[in-house]
Amino acid sequence: MFKETALACLFDIGGLIAGFTIALQLGVFQLSPWAIALYPAVVSVKGVITGLLTGRLSTALHLGTVYPRFFGNTKSFYKLIGAMVVLTLATSATISAIAIVFGTLFWGITIADFPAILTVMVATLSLGLLITLITVKVAFVSFKKSLDPDTIVYPAISTVADIIITFLYIGVLNLYFSGGPVGKWAIIIFGLINVFLVLIILPRNLRETEFLKIIKESLPTMLLVAFMVNITGTVLKGISNLADGRREIYTVYPAIIDMMGDVGLVVGSAATTKLALGVLAPSFSSIKNHAKNIFSAWTASLVMFAVLGLLSLAINGMFSLQGISSLLLILFVSNVIAFTVIVLLSYGIAILTFKRGLDPDNFVLPIGSSLADSITTIALFVALLLII
Repeated sequence: MFKETALACLFDIGGLIAGFTIALQLGVFQLSPWAIALYPAVVSVKGVITGLLTGRLSTALHLGTVYPRFFGNTKSFYKLIGAMVVLTLATSATISAIAIVFGTLFWGITIADFPAILTVMVATLSLGLLITLITVKVAFVSFKKSLDPDTIVYPAISTVADIIITFLYIGVLNLYFSGGPVGKWAIIIFGLINVFLVLIILPRNLRETEFLKIIKESLPTMLLVAFMVNITGTVLKGISNLADGRREIYTVYPAIIDMMGDVGLVVGSAATTKLALGVLAPSFSSIKNHAKNIFSAWTASLVMFAVLGLLSLAINGMFSLQGISSLLLILFVSNVIAFTVIVLLSYGIAILTFKRGLDPDNFVLPIGSSLADSITTIALFVALLLII
């Protein structure tokens, strides 16, 4: 488990690409108060959708209800993909609406900013549907090679998703703020891709029980996600004030929220599969039988946090003894706080939903992913308050 988890966490090093891009593009994030606050939203939502897809797909592959191929697959597979497209559009609109509430209270914006927020969110996540295809491909390849999708797929794909969605978000922001009328029309067209797909999918699936079950069970989760990511964005604005231009913190930020989501969800996703197979008792006390997974994930995260911190300093040309000690202490405190809370919540959600007869895969990965981003961001904010 340690080897597989550490291997999966290695993918999170790629998150430094997203972070360094943010550090280089701080100017575009300063063009509007909502630009930086919405960044955790686009990252988290893509992570939640990816997590929901990964959790259901990995369990289905284990149970044999989905085959590891795109064409000639089961009906369940195509219903799952359709549900992801619908949830993407619904979540984009919901987050934009809640962002206005948070924005008027904490970010210094008005309701007049709603069209801009909605346009940018829908366009970014519409383009991000490409990540869904990548996720499915990675799940199929890993399963065929006898690798555990629960341990490999989400950590690997979440990093790729973070990088892609960061580039897309920055690109859309640049088009919106600097592209003139042509740029604004371009992002409107991008957003209409998602709308068009939903108009095709919904009429064909409104009477499909499995499709409706995924939507019904996932929508409450997405509402929670929409609320949590706006909290995350508000806290990130606070971090940006404390960080005061420290590029090494911006560089490492996407990677650490990605990694904490990965290690927490490796624990949660493995638990959902064990519950489905009947090898783990549906009680919180059974967490002791999951201890090896938990300890291996935490150990791997500690090692990788140190690696990420050192690489962030090196990338930004700040490699010094003082810089190393300061950043690694911040990251260590953040890790301890975030991992403890994330694992307890992920495991608790898996047990609670399973005992209530619900599908844990509709809750553990989506809720865990959004909470992981928020919890890690809050943990980083607390660490900065304590140390800086």
